[in-house]
Amino acid sequence: MKHAKRLKSLMLGTSLMAAGLPTWAVVDSQGGPAVRELNLQTPVTQIAEQIYSLHNLMLVICMVIFVAVFSVMFYSILKHRKSLGHKAATFHESTTVEILWTIVPFIIVIGMALPATKTLVSMKDTSNADITIKTTGMQWKWGYDYLKGEGEGISFLSTLKTPRTQIGAPGVLPTEVRGDNYLMEVDNEVYVPVNKKIRLITTANDVIHSWSIPAFGVKQDAIPGFVRDTWFKAEKIGVYRGLCSELCGKEHAFMPIVVNVVSDADYKKWVDTKKKEMAANADDPNKVWTVDELKQRGEKVYAANCVACHQASGKGIPGAFPALDGSAIVNGAKAGHITILLNGKAGMPAWKSTLSDTEIAAVITYTRNNWTNKAAENIVQPAEVLAARK
Repeated sequence: MKHAKRLKSLMLGTSLMAAGLPTWAVVDSQGGPAVRELNLQTPVTQIAEQIYSLHNLMLVICMVIFVAVFSVMFYSILKHRKSLGHKAATFHESTTVEILWTIVPFIIVIGMALPATKTLVSMKDTSNADITIKTTGMQWKWGYDYLKGEGEGISFLSTLKTPRTQIGAPGVLPTEVRGDNYLMEVDNEVYVPVNKKIRLITTANDVIHSWSIPAFGVKQDAIPGFVRDTWFKAEKIGVYRGLCSELCGKEHAFMPIVVNVVSDADYKKWVDTKKKEMAANADDPNKVWTVDELKQRGEKVYAANCVACHQASGKGIPGAFPALDGSAIVNGAKAGHITILLNGKAGMPAWKSTLSDTEIAAVITYTRNNWTNKAAENIVQPAEVLAARK
């Protein structure tokens, strides 16, 4: 009866814990966390396989040491206790014991270091890559530039796709059911071909970020002013997910990474489609836009790049990010507004290397005509932004 009550309590506790888990921890997320997963993710690269094997080896070694040490300790405590008539030894040192407890740990450390060093050396060998991709961490999204190999010239930003209606806000509950890939889905996925060596160059334009895909065995910091590199060679087609693994600010949890590993044929199709898309989206900075056209384009730019800090209401976050609604800068001379967006100010990054002239002109026009703002200079053309860059 006693054990039955304990089992009942345990089952109740387990059910309550499961009910409180987030959706992605209960339902399988393709390429991400599995249901109540306790072990490492299934490896799909040789490096990840080696890391997994090292993990198991180190665990076995630690377990053997634990069992051996505690077995000897408990045997000595039980068999040589005072109640059996044993007395404490009076010797002060033993050369043999001292030699043994120096040599044995040394052998253990060497046995652990040799396979670990082999894996670390392999992780740093980025030579003979088929494709080189530069990834730039920024608050709070990832930028990707295909530098060498098939797909060279492709460039795009990758931002969180999960809608804010699923996330909610401080004091505001979400109004939409969370999906299977909650906080682990992006609008632009990275595409790479299967069984090809991908060299990944990492850097950042504001604070330290970290690019991480557990199934690849890859975790590389992206540091402002520094260029680091790593590599992976996925051996299985699929979608693999990760997150920024370095605390980078209030939106740190909203920087997912999604890599789509596809066949060579599908990769060629993606490259062709992406290049056509980039060509279609290339804007002529000398084109003259209407206010409505710029406002419509600017709303999308604002949602993708500005809403996290300045909020959809334009009220900002008091003490952290200023309000744009009623801002003297937004309602003032447009030259100053352009300069701030190009070069940044305080906590706001410089957007000149991230957004095009048309995108900057559009988002400025959008903010100058939105909420309660009624700026006298209510429209900015891309040509004006281009001129301000010089």
